[in-house]
Amino acid sequence: MNNLNTWRTLLTKRNTDEEVVTKALVRDVRLPGGAGTMALITLDNGFDHTKPNTFGPLGLFALNGALSEIEARTDLVAVGVTGKPFIFAVGADLKGASALSSREEALAIGGLGHHVFRRLGELPIPSFAFVNGAAMGGGLEIALHCTYRTISSGVPAVALPECFLGLVPGWGGTQLLPRLIGPAGAIKLIIENPLAQNRVIDGARAFELGVADAMFEPADFLEESLRWAARVLQGEETVSRPDHAAADWDKPIADARFLVDMKLRGASPAPYRALDLVSLARTSSRDEGFAAEDEALADLLMGDELRAGLYSFDLVQRRAKRPAGAPDRSLARKVTKVGVVGAGLMASQMALLFARRLEVPVVLTDLDQARLDKGVGYAHAEIDKLLARGRVSADKANRLKALVTGSLTKDAFADADFVIEAVFEDLAVKKQVFAEVEAVVSAECTLATNTSSLSLTEMGSDLKHPERLVGFHFFNPVAVMPLLEIVKGGSTDDATLATAFAVGRSLKKSSVLVKDAPAFVVNRLLTRFMGEVIAAVDEGTPLETAEHALDDLGLPMTPFALLQLVGPAVGLHVAETLHEAFPDRFGVSENMAKLVASGKPGVYAPDFSLDPEAVALFAGGASPSSAAEVRRRVLEALAEEIRVMLDEGVVAAAQDIDLCMILGAGWPFHLGGVTPFLDRSGFARPRFLEPGVASLPA
Repeated sequence: MNNLNTWRTLLTKRNTDEEVVTKALVRDVRLPGGAGTMALITLDNGFDHTKPNTFGPLGLFALNGALSEIEARTDLVAVGVTGKPFIFAVGADLKGASALSSREEALAIGGLGHHVFRRLGELPIPSFAFVNGAAMGGGLEIALHCTYRTISSGVPAVALPECFLGLVPGWGGTQLLPRLIGPAGAIKLIIENPLAQNRVIDGARAFELGVADAMFEPADFLEESLRWAARVLQGEETVSRPDHAAADWDKPIADARFLVDMKLRGASPAPYRALDLVSLARTSSRDEGFAAEDEALADLLMGDELRAGLYSFDLVQRRAKRPAGAPDRSLARKVTKVGVVGAGLMASQMALLFARRLEVPVVLTDLDQARLDKGVGYAHAEIDKLLARGRVSADKANRLKALVTGSLTKDAFADADFVIEAVFEDLAVKKQVFAEVEAVVSAECTLATNTSSLSLTEMGSDLKHPERLVGFHFFNPVAVMPLLEIVKGGSTDDATLATAFAVGRSLKKSSVLVKDAPAFVVNRLLTRFMGEVIAAVDEGTPLETAEHALDDLGLPMTPFALLQLVGPAVGLHVAETLHEAFPDRFGVSENMAKLVASGKPGVYAPDFSLDPEAVALFAGGASPSSAAEVRRRVLEALAEEIRVMLDEGVVAAAQDIDLCMILGAGWPFHLGGVTPFLDRSGFARPRFLEPGVASLPA
């Protein structure tokens, strides 16, 4: 009780008026078959499913009070916990957590969560979690504390996303889950999935992993769960679970540490702390394990990483859904057929995405029948893969394949409402393509280009209706990368822009409005970044030194690995385009040109070792830099380029640059976007954002 009073004093002394309190609504349920009375707790914050249940201090105290009342009763045989429609619970109130002002408060919120949740597993009667909807973070931890768990087959999201935000599961997850499903499965949910773009699993997969003891269909989920609970209580149903204490814990933990090192190179502390906690779960008592979680959570709650992660999260969850500068949606034209010019890999990926998301006819054109057949064949083969994985039904697969066709002439675009080109990155070629397309399409057809660096205004200068030309820049691979740079040319009108944003939403992409400027946002910044690294190597810095100079950021790829993925020829072409526009800031490496001329795919051999011949092409410089000097050079250049881009109005605000880099370049969530990172590290002068944004208050 003393701890509770201390926690109450610490956690409610600040303003908690903004907390949306999740109430614990208790009602008695007579279980079937004369099994007795269950106290059923429904977690409900009073809003619909668009505002999920979360727990701040007041919500935790409310649940604790409900459990105290239940514990005092002698007429109950069990306690159950479920959620409001479609939502079980999604964890801590992170807005409130980020406002904690001391380590003492941070320890208190961890201790309070443990105290309340563990009561579910330590009552004198069994507890049942009936997971009816999304269960994430602390919501899943509530269920883990219960004696038994059922889950609905319709649950779309089960996850422990804390490492994604720079935290660890802090209310029992790192201790209970490994013992329940084994270290390998627990590591997947606690570490691997959060580091894989915050992947979630569904109810069926959670059941397969052993997170839940039984699974029922959504239509009668609660009724069936209560019947199952009654059978368990009466001994008619036995729940058996494997003993994971004797399993091999060392290998999955070592494998996970290797994976984290590969992805982050020590840049983010949260996954490493989580791994240590999972390892501890093998031998620790419950008190020891929970105390260790409290300490880790307190350390991470009081660091910049949480604030940075929440800033990133807010960008992709809120700003991305309300793009700055997007015109009124009512202006958008309807799209009932799509044309794709080209049949290469990028074009084929786009055609497949349009067919899957818009479910309208998509026709590819190319001058060569073999290329056309290959492009259409690629889309059809990918649909067959979806069928084989059970992602689509046989009927749906046949319908999708029927939507994707090919034609050797652009006459097939006559009734198209949206035509996008994906041909060679050459201005003259693209202008010719659009001249041919404009000759056959209707006056209302939107013309889109997937150019990564060329000027839209120049591209549309010879069109009769340049106002309907818009940039629609995908990132590779098209189906995976969430960003879409929508580029407004000098003549692009609002109806065309509105149509582009509407199509982007239908494709489930996050769209950002970008001014018609060389290489737009992501490619411009990546090219500046790469240019500084390559220039340092040209000057004599050992390639390996420059390659790893920014490892501490935890970027998804090292610079030359990224160059190899993009292709040296593409990288050189974009560098040349930007050098022509901004010769004082963007150089063109003669050694890069040699690499392209050599025909090598990059500096790495197929076995990922450095190719000595390719590396030798960069030799000869006499002014080497240290890794620290390369790092400073690159970050100063990024800060300079972002400042210029904002002054030019390439995007509406610094937040849009951050959003583009997170979604299009894989800029790490834990850094909170490139501009707050440059602010925190002192490279932005003056700051891009206000003090305290994506960092601890000054």
